[in-house]
Amino acid sequence: MSALLALRGVAAGYDGTAVVHDVDVEVSPGEVVALVGPNGAGKTTLLLTVSGLLTPLAGDLEVLGDAVRPGGRVRTAEVVRRARRGLAHVPEDRGLFFELTAREHLRLASGRRRRGADRPEPPTTAEVLEWFPALARVLDRRAGLLSGGEQQMLALARAVLGGPRLLLVDELSLGLAPLVVASLLPTLAAIARRTGAGVVVVEQHVAMALEVADRGYLLAGGRVLASGPAAELAASPDLLAAGYLGSGTAH
Repeated sequence: MSALLALRGVAAGYDGTAVVHDVDVEVSPGEVVALVGPNGAGKTTLLLTVSGLLTPLAGDLEVLGDAVRPGGRVRTAEVVRRARRGLAHVPEDRGLFFELTAREHLRLASGRRRRGADRPEPPTTAEVLEWFPALARVLDRRAGLLSGGEQQMLALARAVLGGPRLLLVDELSLGLAPLVVASLLPTLAAIARRTGAGVVVVEQHVAMALEVADRGYLLAGGRVLASGPAAELAASPDLLAAGYLGSGTAH
């Protein structure tokens, strides 16, 4: 089964200065991949590069079967192309329109549903509300008046309704109570199983993320310190601690 996303020796950053170096990451259909590591490790930078909002400075990057050349400038047309091919990105600020209701967000997303031989039938609004039942109670409430957890559910629901093949979720737990995070992470795994989408989630609750993920990557100092099956990373607390405390060596 070919990978939906493959990074090999990728460097990326801002204004020509790399903040991530020599990164290898791969995501296959139907799997959840967790990116964990301390603040400033380069996780958000990687997601922005995959989305096309940053261009790689070096290395090989393949997104949904398309090879991406290093260098050059960001092109809006390329960002749109990746979205049309099935890439969805939930940014850490969630990217909602605060004056629109939750129902209006979902209606707009339903109008952008993508179908094709390379992906299953996109979820319906009813299915999505089964994954995020709390939204059913606030459909007619403006997004700006929703709680943080409700906003995150709405951002995820909107992304999933489009029928993505590759779903990027940045800082899932930002501003959320641990109980909310504990319910959202298994939902991402259910979405991956139902839709066949590859899911990449950046998450600070490391134990929770690795419990539901298939594979994980530990980033520190802009490099991959360790990678492998999520269960193996979860069983290596000393390695994880080294990544967060800055005392580890690359693997």
